[in-house]
Amino acid sequence: MIDLVNQINATHRELGTAPLSTGGSGRSLLLRRTYDATVDDVWDACTDPERLARWLAPVEGDLRLGGKYQLQGNAGGQIQRCSPPSLLRVTWAFGEGMDTEVELRLSPSGDDRTDLELEHSSPAEIVDAMVAQYGPGGTLGIGGGWDLALAGLFMHLSGADYDPATWQDTPQAKAFASGSLDAWGAVVQAAWGTSDEDLAGALAFAKAHFAPE
Repeated sequence: MIDLVNQINATHRELGTAPLSTGGSGRSLLLRRTYDATVDDVWDACTDPERLARWLAPVEGDLRLGGKYQLQGNAGGQIQRCSPPSLLRVTWAFGEGMDTEVELRLSPSGDDRTDLELEHSSPAEIVDAMVAQYGPGGTLGIGGGWDLALAGLFMHLSGADYDPATWQDTPQAKAFASGSLDAWGAVVQAAWGTSDEDLAGALAFAKAHFAPE
């Protein structure tokens, strides 16, 4: 049984900017947490297709530098950088004209522990269009989605009986998603100066779409 509070508090969250491979800076979400596993084990869990299917989603494609991949029911893109076991950078797109970038960074943290950073960067025009249409709720949903993924990675590395295709529809997962969205709400408010009223509306929107009861 996952400790919801501990899992939510285990992740550090930021909003900021990051360089894009196409040039210039994009707006980014950054998640950082530590796993009780070696760097090699975490890298393998994040890059081996068989293990990816056990905590994220089945993946297919040309899984090498420059190759294209597709996660089942999720994003696809191209592998831009791959430096085992410390750095992986891919484009991340749900459709045409929606290319964003995800960078995974791993580093040792003491004996048999690993610090993981995941940064999801988007061109400013994509973020601005999403905020104009949905308010901060869309940003909360992206951050909450990554929180669910990193919680799944924790359960996989811990040897828990976990199936991403079914767990995310459970009451426990929905409670975790709701708490995660609250955590991202505090980050959004601190970074953007969002009013309490607008934040409440954004959280209601995000929870209706990403953590429905």
